[in-house]
Amino acid sequence: MTSLPTRLSPDVYLDHLRTESARFRDVLADCDPAARVPACPDWDAADLLWHLATVQRWWAEVLTARPERPEEIDPPRPEAYDDLLRTYDEWSAGLVAALDGADPREEAWNWSDDHTVGFILRRQAHEALVHRVDAEQAARATTELDPRLAADGVHECLDVMYGGMPPWGSWEAGEGTVRVDVTDTGESFWLQFGVFSGTDPDSGTTYADEEDFHVVPAPEDAHTEPDVVVDGPAAALDLWLWNRGGDDEVSAAGDRDVLERFTAIVESPIN
Repeated sequence: MTSLPTRLSPDVYLDHLRTESARFRDVLADCDPAARVPACPDWDAADLLWHLATVQRWWAEVLTARPERPEEIDPPRPEAYDDLLRTYDEWSAGLVAALDGADPREEAWNWSDDHTVGFILRRQAHEALVHRVDAEQAARATTELDPRLAADGVHECLDVMYGGMPPWGSWEAGEGTVRVDVTDTGESFWLQFGVFSGTDPDSGTTYADEEDFHVVPAPEDAHTEPDVVVDGPAAALDLWLWNRGGDDEVSAAGDRDVLERFTAIVESPIN
């Protein structure tokens, strides 16, 4: 298998953003506002609703102000659950409107090193998907994940959420490789371990020789084998990497030390 970074078309991402956001809303409209969110134990359903509402509001503001970064202002949170739902409806529609027809190549501020509208579009499609799953888990409901979106989510989670490197840091390749195979869609992603160092100019936090990994091209020699192979269907892998699902459908084989290093990184919670 070759390493193929899956990317969907802008129209497909936007359609998934609409669909996942609507499903999120529909589930929470019928959910007890006090229901706990399993993957985010400090949140109840009302907190989850407010979280995605404010996230989508913020990125709509970023897109409106592009390429500059807008001022961050915390909006007041409505007290009544019905008002939370109405606020979500307004802000979610605003994000879709800001992205509809926008050139994905156009410059727009974001926290990654890919300062484009396209990065925001992709990230928000997956943000809506993951929190739709949170809503369903809070409401004890389940619907399937689209395999192509989930496979793209596996790549995005590995490449951006765990393996992304900010421009103020440096990375040095080390020993250890992992290949993640998506069994139902055919993608395969290679990971190389290394160490990251740098000081965050915003927070002042210093990271000294912290181990992480990057998504890298597949070796030119097709006979090269990784130290560890992790495989499973797209949906199972995506939920497992996001700590929203178990590992019943995920298999791993290879060097035990490398596998432990990999799982130590991906078991870190992501909200």
